[in-house]
Parts: sequence; structure tokens; C-alpha cells
Amino acid sequence: MAPMPLEGVVVLDCTQVMAGPFCTMLLADMGADVIKVEKPGGDDSRRMGPPFINGESAAFLGINRNKRSIVLDLRNEVDRSVFRRIAAQADVLAENFRPGTMERLGLGPVKLCGEHPELIWVSISGFGQTGPYANRPGYDLLAQGMSGMMSVTGYPDSPPVKVSIPLADLSAGLFAANGVLAAYVHRLKTGEGQVIDTSLLEAAIALTVWEAAEYWGSGTVPGPKGSAHRLVAPYQAMQSADGYFNIGVANQANYERLCAALERPDLLTDARFAANPDRVRNYEALAEEIQRTTRTRTSAEWLAVFEQAGVPAGPIYGMDEVFANEHVVARGMVAPLEHPVAGVINNLGIPVKMSATPGQVRMPAPTLGQHTEDVLRRFGVPEDEAGVILGRHSRESGNLRWPPSHT
Repeated sequence: MAPMPLEGVVVLDCTQVMAGPFCTMLLADMGADVIKVEKPGGDDSRRMGPPFINGESAAFLGINRNKRSIVLDLRNEVDRSVFRRIAAQADVLAENFRPGTMERLGLGPVKLCGEHPELIWVSISGFGQTGPYANRPGYDLLAQGMSGMMSVTGYPDSPPVKVSIPLADLSAGLFAANGVLAAYVHRLKTGEGQVIDTSLLEAAIALTVWEAAEYWGSGTVPGPKGSAHRLVAPYQAMQSADGYFNIGVANQANYERLCAALERPDLLTDARFAANPDRVRNYEALAEEIQRTTRTRTSAEWLAVFEQAGVPAGPIYGMDEVFANEHVVARGMVAPLEHPVAGVINNLGIPVKMSATPGQVRMPAPTLGQHTEDVLRRFGVPEDEAGVILGRHSRESGNLRWPPSHT
């Protein structure tokens, strides 16, 4: 089996729910040894649902694969001692507590990074570690609203609409993982770690590239446009005889091919649609003209016509159709794994294909504290401290011993 690019990198993962766990899952997918530190009772996402699969939260299963779980109560001095021991041997520490929480526990970045200057510390919060909103609780919905994202989602005159996918959470995780990799390259060059600070709000704002450009370029506050693009047209969902499909016409040559495929030469000579700036200004009228024709045939019929004509177009799938699609399957985006409680579960595949050091979906999300014994042994935790932690966990789960039976 090919090596993975982050093999040997130890990540101490003190995150929960979405943004942080997504960041650490991306690192785990590339081979990092991610040790998920869970509070007694576990990550809050273990209780999110329905759906549950044999008592396991589908939400937790979907975002915590390739990790090992250890339960530590960081309010307890013995547990904090164990945490510090692991942190001293870790390459990366990830946390998404509210700012100041780790400092109050005596585990903040000033202390731990001061003791271990090579440590890369990544914090993900709602609003960042500084600024007037730093201590506010942050959630994806709030970030979407404050970033302007909700103001441009939906249709004109509709109530505010959240993007259904938690884009603020997920993009914060992506930016954090990107920051970790950049910091790791820097550490390879210099031996120095650093502190990384990102937030849901900044991540959501960073995704408003087109909208920010439109606002700064025109001085006009952008509004919602449904599925239509801000800068090119036609580029949106169109109605057919049996539903909807997408057309993505991003340049003049594509537009000319579209008009030919629709057998609508009049759309080429209509001054309202002559060039892309004209089409953007009149996108609603253009969409209605196109749909006068597309409503006469089914989506499948039009997609066949457009494929033959070289017009960028595609179906609009439900999730069942996504994972049944032959191309999605061929690209390895469905990855089944055997979970010790939930049975066989499907995972999303790894979207980045690397020729020499590919990532792997190799382990299901852990049960609560599943690897506590292994981790304590791996990091040389003294027997008396380990016994306290495992004794507590054993009373809760009834399946851990210290010392290990095979030693």
C-alpha cells in the first residue's frame, strides 16, 4: 500500500461537532495519527440526530473517520497531566473551544507552545481570538447571516435563506487544514511551530468572492438571484417538461452553441442578449426565452442534445442519485467501512487524488474512548495516572483494563 503524505504526524484533536472535526478528518485522511480527545459523554455530535445507526449518530460517523478516541476530563488535574504529556509529543494541536477556555485550564497556547516551540496550534472559533466579537458563541447559521451569504441566497423577495450545506463550518475546517499544512512546511524549513487562528465568520466571508467583487466594483449591494450566476448568463437551472436541469454557458462560443442546439437563432440577434454583459443585465428575460423552448422536452432529452452539441449542461440530482451515479462511483466517492457497532457504513471518498501518496479511508469513526488504552500506552503515561483514567472509563463502558492484559 502506498505511503500517505502525513504519516507520522500526530494531531491532538480537541474539537467537536463540525468545523474542527472536519479539519482534523482531512488531516487524518492524509495519514496523520489524529487522537480525538473527548469529554466524558463524548463529542456533542454523538447525540445529533436522527438518523442513528444502531445507536450511533450518523452525523458523528460522517466526520470522524480515521481517528482514535480517548476520553479525558480536562477539569481534572490527572487528565490535564496526561493531556500535557501527549501534547509534548504531538505535532499539531487543534481546538475549537470558545476563546480563553484552554487558558483557564492552564493548557493555552502561550504555555504549551512556550514549552514546545515546534508545536502547531490551530484554533477555530466563531469569530476569532481577537476583536470585539471574540467571546461570542459562534455557529454556522450566525456566520452565514453575518457574512452576507444569506443575503444573496434564495430568490428576490423571499425570506432569508441559509445555504443548506453548513458552508461556514466546512470552509473554516478547510482553511484551518490549509493553514496547518502551510505551518508544517514552515516548521520543516525552520523547526518553528506557530499559532493558527481562523473563524467561521472569516471563512464564510472568504467565500463571497464574486459578491464582494460586485459590491466593490459597482457600489451596489448584491441581492439573491436564485440559481443564476452574478457575472455570466445563461448560467442557472432551467425548466424542462419534467423538471429542471442546469445550463452553464460561460462564454460567447458556448452561447452560440446553445442557441444552435435550441434552434433559436433569434436569441443571437436579439440586442438584449448580444454579449455577456447584456445577458447578465437581462438574465431573467433570457431565462424565460430559453425556457419557452426547454419546457417542450424532458431534461434527459435536452441533456442528450446538449452533450452532442458541446453545451455545458447537467442534471440536478437528489442524494440517492448522486451516490448511484456511475462516475461518482468510479471516482471512489463512496467508501464503505465496517464499524464495530453500526455495521457497514458508507463514507464519502477522498476528493483529492494524489499519484504517489494518496489519502485513504481506512478506519471508521471511533466509539467513545475506544483507543484510550492504546493511546495511554503509546505516549508513555505513568501507570498510576493511566489507572485513574481507565478506571473511570471502565465504570462507564465496562471494557477497559490497566495495565493491559497482554503486558
